[in-house]
Amino acid sequence: MQKQSLVWKNTFWQGDTDSFHDDVIRRNQRFIPFLNARTPGKLTPYTVVLHGPAGVGKTTLAKKCMLDWSDCNLSPTVRYAFYLSCKELSRMRPCSFAELISKDWPELQDDIPSILAQAQRILFVVDGLDELKVPPGALIQDICGDWKQQKPVPVLLGSLLKRKMLPKATLLVTTRPRALRDLQLLVQQPIYIRVEGFLEEDRRAYFLRHFGEEDQAMRAFELMRSNAALFQLGSAPAVCWIVCTTLKLQMENGEDPAPTCLTSTELFLRFLCSQFPQGAQLRGALRALSLLAAQSLWAQMSVLHREDLESAGVQESDLRPFLDRDILHQDRVSKSCYSFIHLSFQQFLTALFYALEKEEEEDRDGHAWDIGDVQKLLSEEERLKNPDLIQVGHFLFGLANEKRVKELEATFGCRMSPEIKQELLRCKANLHANKPLSMTDLKEVLCCLYESQEEELAKVVVAPLKKISIKLANTSEIMHCSFSLKQCPDLEKVSLQVAKGVFLENYVDIEPDIEFERCTYVTLPSWAQQDLRSLRLWTDFCSLFSSNSNLKFLEVKQSFLSDSSVRILCDHITRSTCHLQKVEIKNVTPDTAYRDFCLAFIGKKTLTHLTLEGHIEWERTMLLLLCDLVRNHKCNLQYLRLGGHCATSEQWADFSYVLKANQSLRHLHLSASVLLDEGAKLLYKTMTHPKHFLQMLSLENCRLTEASCKDLAAVLVVSQQLTHLCLAKNPIGDTGVKFLCEGLSYPECKLQALVLQQCSITKRGCRYLSEALQEACSLTNLDLSLNQIARGLWILCQALENPNCNLKHLRLWSCSLMPFYCQHLGSALISNQKLETLDLGQNHLWKSGIIQLFRVLRQRT
Repeated sequence: MQKQSLVWKNTFWQGDTDSFHDDVIRRNQRFIPFLNARTPGKLTPYTVVLHGPAGVGKTTLAKKCMLDWSDCNLSPTVRYAFYLSCKELSRMRPCSFAELISKDWPELQDDIPSILAQAQRILFVVDGLDELKVPPGALIQDICGDWKQQKPVPVLLGSLLKRKMLPKATLLVTTRPRALRDLQLLVQQPIYIRVEGFLEEDRRAYFLRHFGEEDQAMRAFELMRSNAALFQLGSAPAVCWIVCTTLKLQMENGEDPAPTCLTSTELFLRFLCSQFPQGAQLRGALRALSLLAAQSLWAQMSVLHREDLESAGVQESDLRPFLDRDILHQDRVSKSCYSFIHLSFQQFLTALFYALEKEEEEDRDGHAWDIGDVQKLLSEEERLKNPDLIQVGHFLFGLANEKRVKELEATFGCRMSPEIKQELLRCKANLHANKPLSMTDLKEVLCCLYESQEEELAKVVVAPLKKISIKLANTSEIMHCSFSLKQCPDLEKVSLQVAKGVFLENYVDIEPDIEFERCTYVTLPSWAQQDLRSLRLWTDFCSLFSSNSNLKFLEVKQSFLSDSSVRILCDHITRSTCHLQKVEIKNVTPDTAYRDFCLAFIGKKTLTHLTLEGHIEWERTMLLLLCDLVRNHKCNLQYLRLGGHCATSEQWADFSYVLKANQSLRHLHLSASVLLDEGAKLLYKTMTHPKHFLQMLSLENCRLTEASCKDLAAVLVVSQQLTHLCLAKNPIGDTGVKFLCEGLSYPECKLQALVLQQCSITKRGCRYLSEALQEACSLTNLDLSLNQIARGLWILCQALENPNCNLKHLRLWSCSLMPFYCQHLGSALISNQKLETLDLGQNHLWKSGIIQLFRVLRQRT
């Protein structure tokens, strides 16, 4: 039963990664329950699914499990293990399940019935379910329980997985993530195990073993690690081998390996060219290999059969140079099966197919192959159907680099298509024209441009961008942004998020004796090396803010920064070449970041709008810096929004005093801050000063009560500047409204907008407001949303009917209004000719109320 599992070995890593693979296998085997010793009577029919990206050792682990299952030391009774390779079975004709499992063991034909009768002793390994080429949902279309009945192979496998066939057998399935959704419709109570391949320590150990010399090994390892995308690919042993082989050869030749690891395209190109001497004249062979890569990738196959070669007009002799160098593998058991060294290299060769200049005979064939053009390759629709195409697009941009083109031409004697760069530009231009760039689309574009390393190409693509919103999740994305956005002269706004883990300094235990500037990679712990790398890339990215004269708006929100990264950003903001006018800092960590930002903005002439929101502790340093910022003679702040502050009354007193000296501030927003009535009183005293210039004051959710409104009423009478007042989410109640209306009733009051959203106002408060509105007060905008004022609506409607009422905008969002209230509203709307906006959202007006309002609106002139 173990014939196929015993003979499996990939020659390119034979003897080099066996021990590392064994470690990976042992690590994952601990989670496989059926390998624990059990008595035959207690065997449980488990379904275990091994999933993970290409080349991380799923098949190796599955075959090792077969050996352990059949091991007589594990169980005294005989056990059977059958290996079902989906890449081979996908081309079989209809047969019975008995014929399927005995196709490689004709001598077992007579024993099959007795073996299948002991299903609890059988392990079926279904390897590479993603290779089974069937339409989505096809595996559950026809379920069969008879192992003697002839059916298509997908039906037989679907029946096995659905446990209609041999329900007591143990199943072990391997698949790439793309087939997991279909698998979930089939299997019952599966145990999912993600196979990770080489962990970081495995990769480091592999490099040390491959290079032998520690300094060279660690330099090569850090170079791979500096490219997050390449480092992730390194979890596959094949990619580790490619990186080591390429970098070691460069080091031996005295070349600098650092540029090679900047992009995956550069690394794979150097690997391919290093395997052949210059002038090898393998143009036809390379063209044949890239054609097969493209055909199989579009068909979502990782394995090629001899008939695939024949249909493409490719001979095995054409592939011999690549077979000899382990770029392409021939299956040792099934000689008619071929596979690429790794999926990522298959994707690279597919990109090469598009980049190579077409031969004359290909043009005559008229593209007989089932391969899409460049526009189809880069389309969102195709990438959703086949995610493997995404990386092909990246590689294709990488092959648009002039220097790389010359290297390929010198080695293989081939010519690159002169139109490929224009095609890429055309596709990205369409992307701009169709719709605004989403964050996902923008990341994709920036990644492609970085892969090209062509500044002129980047300049053409990003030139139309005026604003971007990006979330930086790793160091690769910082590199991508830095490279392309520097070529974006018209960029005006950047909205930025930084995910947790990009900067580690504030999130790990730091040894106090470490001095970052004096340490080298060798002496620093791994987290510190990673952080230094991130900070260097971040410094390059932040130069965007000091080098782009058109950049006016920066928003940093929901970001996990560190002390060092904040200081770097602030350093670029303080430079005279930075012309930011509007800055919003919202919910960033660490809390100390807000102090650094305040310090950076002191004396910043161009800054007119500033928002600082989040969990901000107003300790003494923070308060002093904020006060220095506001009273600085160079300060031109017109808009200041502070949210989430916890300050004492004394601190609010200091801040209020500083406001007296400021003559530029027009809008002040204090939201979700612990202001309280005492702090508000100090602020109001400032506003009664004859030289105050505030036009808009927002004190949303500042824990104010009715007592605060009494002092505020005096401000409304005295202030000649204040036109907008927001007291939303403060429990001022009806009494608070009464005090405010006393101020509104004075002819000297200039207030135009009043926001009383969610302020615990009832019918009584509506009466006070109605009286004020009928006295020809200046109010034109009133927001009473989220208050239980339904019973007082008719009183408000009296004010709307009065010709002295100047309201133009009235918001009654979610005020518990019912259909019968529409009669009062309708009557008011008929006589009122000034109201322009009426918001009745989230009220239960039902159909009858809506119809009644529509009738009124038809009459209204």
